[in-house]
Amino acid sequence: MSNPSALINATCPACGLLCDDVVVSVTPPLNGQVASTSTCSKSIAFFSQASLDTSPRILGKSVTLAEAMAEVATILKNSKQPLLAGFSTDIAGFRAAHRFAEKTNAGLAHMNATTTWRNLKVLQSTGWQTTTLTEVKNRADVIVCIGTDVVQHNPRFFERVVWTKEAMFVDPQARDIIYLGGQGLDTSYGVSPSGKQPSILPCAPAQLPELTAALHALVNGKVLKSNQVAGVPMADLASVAERLKQAKYAVLVWIAKDMDFAHAELAIQQITQTVVTLNETTRAGGLALGGSDGDTTVNYAHTWLNGLAIQQETLPVHDALIWVNSFSPDKPLPKTAKPLIVLGHPAIKFEVEPEVFIPIATPGLDCDGTLFRVDSSVVLPLKQVRERNVPTLAQVLVQVEDLLA
Repeated sequence: MSNPSALINATCPACGLLCDDVVVSVTPPLNGQVASTSTCSKSIAFFSQASLDTSPRILGKSVTLAEAMAEVATILKNSKQPLLAGFSTDIAGFRAAHRFAEKTNAGLAHMNATTTWRNLKVLQSTGWQTTTLTEVKNRADVIVCIGTDVVQHNPRFFERVVWTKEAMFVDPQARDIIYLGGQGLDTSYGVSPSGKQPSILPCAPAQLPELTAALHALVNGKVLKSNQVAGVPMADLASVAERLKQAKYAVLVWIAKDMDFAHAELAIQQITQTVVTLNETTRAGGLALGGSDGDTTVNYAHTWLNGLAIQQETLPVHDALIWVNSFSPDKPLPKTAKPLIVLGHPAIKFEVEPEVFIPIATPGLDCDGTLFRVDSSVVLPLKQVRERNVPTLAQVLVQVEDLLA
């Protein structure tokens, strides 16, 4: 970073796509303004975050980093069952936290665990056949977005994966885009650059389980004696089923976060079983999109380290809570009557000051890092693009651990 005014090629961690073609401009001084040249609103917001000179605090009073870490150590020495939660971090941050949890007998929970487990329950019970962003880009000729308009969570999905000119084995302009389920979706991104319109079959979100079950039955060759299901004409749904069976490479896309209704796992299971059925006669894959706050990364790293998925409960029983959030300052903090330690983004706002607040670096902005892409097929490096006098999560936890020895 010898030339702070230069354009820097970077990977953007603002969503699970981890777009690695982003260029950011850093204006002097080294800790000055950073701006993304991307058109993605999430990328622009991430890289334009102000460089805040925030000091550690104990009950709202500014202290030195050493004093704050000493207070954290004191709280943990008096704790028998602490909880490390939030975990908006990267691989290095989580690995350090996992080691720290083993030393302190702490539980682990991610802020997006409820959403993550909608997918994991299906994966554990029946398995699934999923694809990657690269395979979708190169091969998919029919793409069904189920219950979501995708771009709310992954703004550049259509730009980088669907309408890209870099597809190897399919004409991107000829892709069929289908929106199945959901209401009030922005389907404009599903219109091809040549003007080809997507098919839109809306239904109430809570009716997705019955709609996806009916689609699975039709793909299986079953005859359904009804004129409609979940408000969708049966003839229209049968047409979707036939297009999937005739596709050379069909992809069924869903985002678990958008399936916020009772028994959402049933809808996801029907989607994945439809993929299994299609693969008996053609090629198809499922694609779970979304991904935020390092949830994909933390889940995979946790599974490597102890063979289990990270726990589902957000706030199990604990007598001290360490909340980690290095990416998303606007995410609400949990409410707890126990001592609260926040290791987080310098811009976090508090209604009530925690016992200890230590500002930490944001990977991909203030320090280097690594994250899993949402399709879990690759790990991408995050590049530091500005100088900040704040420690990383790993640095804080290692030093606190030394104080506990």
